[in-house]
Amino acid sequence: MYILGISCHYHDAAATLLKDGVAVAAADEERFTRRKHDAAFPERAIAWCLESQGIGIGDVGLVAHYEKPFVKFERILRSHLENFPAGFKTFQMAMPSWLGEKIRVRSVIRKRLGYRGDVVYVDHHLSHAAGAFLPSPYREAAIVTVDGVGEWTTTAYGIGRDSAIELWKDIRFPHSLGLLYSSITAYLGFTVNNSEYKVMGLSPYGTMDRAANPLYGKLRRVIDVKPDGSYALDMDYFAYQRSDRMPSESLCRLLGGPIRPAGDELLPRHKDTAAAVQMITEDVVLSMLRHARKETGCQDAVLSGGVALNSVCNGRILRDTGFRSVWIQPNAGDGGSSMGAALQAHCAVLGKPRVYRLDSPYLGPGYTPAQVAAFLSGRGIKHTLFATREALLDEAARLLQAGKVVGWFQGRMEWGPRALGARSILANPCLPDMQAILNEKVKHREAFRPFAPAVCADDADRFFECDSPLPVPADYMLMVYPVREEWRARLPAVTHVDGSGRLQTVRREANPLYYDLIKGFGKLSGIPMLVNTSFNIRGEPIVCTPEDAYRCMMGTGIDCLFMEDALIFREDNPKDMWDGDAAAAD
Repeated sequence: MYILGISCHYHDAAATLLKDGVAVAAADEERFTRRKHDAAFPERAIAWCLESQGIGIGDVGLVAHYEKPFVKFERILRSHLENFPAGFKTFQMAMPSWLGEKIRVRSVIRKRLGYRGDVVYVDHHLSHAAGAFLPSPYREAAIVTVDGVGEWTTTAYGIGRDSAIELWKDIRFPHSLGLLYSSITAYLGFTVNNSEYKVMGLSPYGTMDRAANPLYGKLRRVIDVKPDGSYALDMDYFAYQRSDRMPSESLCRLLGGPIRPAGDELLPRHKDTAAAVQMITEDVVLSMLRHARKETGCQDAVLSGGVALNSVCNGRILRDTGFRSVWIQPNAGDGGSSMGAALQAHCAVLGKPRVYRLDSPYLGPGYTPAQVAAFLSGRGIKHTLFATREALLDEAARLLQAGKVVGWFQGRMEWGPRALGARSILANPCLPDMQAILNEKVKHREAFRPFAPAVCADDADRFFECDSPLPVPADYMLMVYPVREEWRARLPAVTHVDGSGRLQTVRREANPLYYDLIKGFGKLSGIPMLVNTSFNIRGEPIVCTPEDAYRCMMGTGIDCLFMEDALIFREDNPKDMWDGDAAAAD
């Protein structure tokens, strides 16, 4: 029995394929189209999922969509009518897409895929909840979901038991913690639904002290937070209900100036604004989790929705909420809801028990050594092949120790927005200038952006003040912890301005090649840790294919690329063979 889960039409379109209740393939559409956060119907991701199992659409028994289009359309219409005539321009802009594909999901599925079976629609936040709880390791857990908005719900909590999920209470649009964070993202001159993590990375440059930050008290005026974590926004400060902008003029006046033009200097008030919204987010989410702990009586929690990608907040959960453990799936945003919808259909629609536990994030496309060799030879790319795994690891560790920036393309692609050692750029964390090199010459991005340390799970406590035992979300780069003070000066490339690191812990059973590389580097350097950043440049998705990886290397300062059992040096191959300059453009 195959079930296909789909999310699309807003951002981060994705597809997940279940076989007898087990996820066998999952990928975001952006990886195939090369359009970051692609919202289009995920036709190419679906095609790859089916191809990976050697089946056609006729073999799929059920399709699950991650939300209810008509309920969402009702919210869109009501919001425009309530704000008429102020919202007429955005109403005109929105209607063509709504009257086209967005509301006609079943017809689109039939037309684009040739599918003739049943389609089920799962509520947006139920898809988030199912994507968090059903593949988790828990028999019972508290569930909290927080994002921008689904149909009406923006925040919810409840409980999961065995194969069943109950969401008890919710907060509804226009009141949204996710949209508050996105409004500040827009105010700071960054792109909404793309750059919220930049605000998180910028926040430590501001005043991370509630009493001392001059903008924390001001921003708290726009949100009324109750002790249980429930909240309401003062909508005078927001324009997203009635226009195509998010912060209102009132919010700009409150924060001391107009929206920052993209690329302009980041002033102290911008940094304090980022710090203020980050602290408010932590206040709300942690209060909500404490309340969920009290109401459900559960010792374990799962978290989902776009706000669950806020790794700074996540690093405080176990310390500040009383939960014993927490689980967050690697694709916690809307892309991961394709998995949630499929799993909910398996359990609730078909009445079948849970059988899947997500113990590996490597659910995307992979390429055999023979396929890689055929690509390299077919394009005349100079390369070296390694006869043994040990020889490859030795050479990779040596190059990293020598300060080279290494592209790492191995096995199946990761599920979710983080590179986890399958499509990664790796470097030496001990070199003082490595962060600047990666930001300026490789990633082409802002200088304030930090890089993640990849460390073997059995070494994490040596370098970080982390939870013990380590929560699994740390494997997915979803937890930020302080770097131990005695190591900060020795790890300049991965220690953020506040002394923290968004670490990725690596377990050998999950990725033995990556684990052994980190250990091998440690034998040479004395520090078993690597810089790990996603294999892409600003404005592009993470690479998917051998061609994507090669193009990215040739257009950046990546020195070499390990692709399965092949090693390619950038300097050995002519740059004009590929349009490297165009690939490097933002």
